[in-house]
Amino acid sequence: MPDYSHLLDETEKAFLDMLQRFVAEDLIPKAAATDENGKFVHEQIKALAETGMMGANLPEQWGGADISSHALFEAVAMIAGGCGSTVSALTAHYLATDSILLGADDAMKARILPRAAEGALLGAFGLTEPNAGSDPGDMRSRATREGDGWRIKGKKCFISNGGVADFIVTYVVTNPDAGARGISAFVIEKGTPGLVPGRVEHTMGLRGGHVWELDIDCWVPAENMVGPEGTGFKTAMKVLDNGRTEVAAMCVGIARAAFVAARDWAKTRMIGGEPLSNRQGIRWMLADMETDLAAAELLGHEAARQRHAGQRFTSAASRAKLFASEAAGRVADKALQIHGGYGYTRDFPLERYVRDLRIMRIYEGSSEIQRNIVAGYLLA
Repeated sequence: MPDYSHLLDETEKAFLDMLQRFVAEDLIPKAAATDENGKFVHEQIKALAETGMMGANLPEQWGGADISSHALFEAVAMIAGGCGSTVSALTAHYLATDSILLGADDAMKARILPRAAEGALLGAFGLTEPNAGSDPGDMRSRATREGDGWRIKGKKCFISNGGVADFIVTYVVTNPDAGARGISAFVIEKGTPGLVPGRVEHTMGLRGGHVWELDIDCWVPAENMVGPEGTGFKTAMKVLDNGRTEVAAMCVGIARAAFVAARDWAKTRMIGGEPLSNRQGIRWMLADMETDLAAAELLGHEAARQRHAGQRFTSAASRAKLFASEAAGRVADKALQIHGGYGYTRDFPLERYVRDLRIMRIYEGSSEIQRNIVAGYLLA
């Protein structure tokens, strides 16, 4: 597989070496139990904060690790390879802090980001609604002026970290007549009267990275608006470019773990007195898996390159997310197949990889939405 170490400086290489040890010692040993018991990954997030990963997407000015987009891609992939539930909660936190980094004034950044970077605050990103998933233009949640603040009313769904987050960056309509330019973002803090988490959704995978439905009827002060009124949609779209690149990294990380497991199994599993890897059919499967994985990595790092350069990288992020999510599904499925009946049991991690990866083709914009975005850029 390609080696991306030349894209990293010595400090970033040391950071990833440390993170690799953390994944091996702290995340992988707990991953199966987390999937089995379905408890939220509070313990893992607390430990992750000690590594600096809670602020790895932020610049040093706001308490972050100040690493390159390439290093962030590899770091997210590394966490994903250890525990899908943990990386799901982590990247949801990034969506919230990116919203503030890209959309808020310095006063709000100073109030929230350093504490979020050190792990004292956990964030959530409140965009999706029951009738507005892939199209935020169908958003029905509203905010109206009330006194020296805003009254926010609505319902959000599938909000990762939503029921446990210390703050939720919530996107709502402030001007129903202005279309996308009528969407604004607000920070709703934990404990705000009228913020009511519903039940935890019973999901197929990422069972320790919970998603909630949120009922909202609350008042927030004016200073909790993220940036000027009407800029929420623009901010959300920029945040989703980042998020889609991180989904690609998550897919790469889990697919790498599945590929290594399948390769090692094929080399050591003896059938008819010879290793499974001697069979041509298995060799071709491994070759296809490695090719899919290498292509996903290349597309992911191209999106990271454009992100790091400050370029508009919407199309690159959509390509990376689209290909990586679908390729990772193929890789994990073949890895399970190579393991035979053992791969279908919970004694091996393959069936968990398959379940954890399935959502990647849906959230942060489904594969179909990504195709529309890429086609739109091609035909513009």
